[in-house]
Amino acid sequence: MIKTKKANSQEILNELKALKDETCAKNRSKFFQTHKGGYGEGDLFLGLTVPQQRKAAGKYYRDITVKETEKLLRNKFHEARYVALAILIEKYKKKKISDKEKKEIAGAYLRNSKYINNWDLVDISAPHIIGEYWFNNSPQNLWKYAKSKNLWQERISVLATLYFIRRDVFDKTLELAVFFLKHEHDLMHKAVGWMLREAGKRSADVLYKFLDKYRKVMPRTMLRYAIEKLPERKRKHYMEK
Repeated sequence: MIKTKKANSQEILNELKALKDETCAKNRSKFFQTHKGGYGEGDLFLGLTVPQQRKAAGKYYRDITVKETEKLLRNKFHEARYVALAILIEKYKKKKISDKEKKEIAGAYLRNSKYINNWDLVDISAPHIIGEYWFNNSPQNLWKYAKSKNLWQERISVLATLYFIRRDVFDKTLELAVFFLKHEHDLMHKAVGWMLREAGKRSADVLYKFLDKYRKVMPRTMLRYAIEKLPERKRKHYMEK
């Protein structure tokens, strides 16, 4: 049997750097608020498009180890971390993946969660990796991240429940929605509202019951996101003070 050469993080990073686009990097830096005081303060961009990043992940995920992928996930460039997460997702959703392999990937994700530090990184990965892992192994671990006082870990806890929602399990999403009602950051209002909306797609009654009880104390952004797909009459009703 011929052994294939394993890819390494530096090889991937070099390929990403070769695609660097300074104009795009400036635009993405502005979009992801890397300025002082912004939620992405200090983050660095190469200026790659999402298709370019996904293409790199698709090219390398079979030939790079989880351990080597972790090195890429700890890189200073945003796109490198994105590619690392996309690789882990591809590895995690393999048809014949073992429980041991899932545990290894979930462990890598949790060990490096401080590097999953912007909303796009959270959103592409949380439902597909740690959401599935927590659902099948330890759903109570959502709360460790929810109570972390770290914006991105808090968002991970909420976005992870998308996996739960898609299996018609809504209780964790609703509990977290109540927990975050008084959260100060708009990105959490959006995340919670989005998950409530997704729950409502599966069960309108679940969403209506939540809104009937909490709409008067929900942040407006959270409420707007939650009711976005409702009939106009219902949206007007819930937006009334």
